[in-house]
Amino acid sequence: MAAPIYADTSFLVSLYVQDVNSVRAAAIATASPPIYLTAVAEHELRNAMRLCVFRRQITSAQREKAFYELANDMSAGVLHVVPLDWPKAFTHAEFLGHEHTELVGSRGMDLLHVASALALRAKRFLTFDDRQRQLAKLAGMEVI
Repeated sequence: MAAPIYADTSFLVSLYVQDVNSVRAAAIATASPPIYLTAVAEHELRNAMRLCVFRRQITSAQREKAFYELANDMSAGVLHVVPLDWPKAFTHAEFLGHEHTELVGSRGMDLLHVASALALRAKRFLTFDDRQRQLAKLAGMEVI
C-alpha cells in the first residue's frame, strides 16, 4: 500500500459537493487512493454536507446523492476508514496547538485533523484551507 494520505474536511466536501475546488479534488482523489478517513472526519464531513443544505448550497436530494457517493467510495477503497489511536492524536494536537496556534490561528478541529494525520503516519495532507495547509506544512507534511 502506498504511503498514507489524509484529507481534511475542506478537501472532502469539495469531493462530494460541487464547488470551485471539486474538479481538482476529484483529480487528486482519483490519482491518490487510498485516502485515510477517521470516524470523526467522516462525521464532520457528513455534517458539513448537511450544513450545505441548511445554507441552501445544495438540496436534500443532492446531499443524499453525496452520501451515496461517499458510501461507494468507502466500499471501493478510494476512502479507507481507519481506526485512530486517540491518545496519540490528542498528544500530537496539544503539541501542535502549543507550538503553532498563536502563529497560525488554528482551531481545535484543524489541530485534530493534522494530529490525526500524524498519528496515522500520513506523509501527504489534502486540504483547500489556508490555515490547515500552513499547519500541516509546519508539522512536516507534504501538502497537496
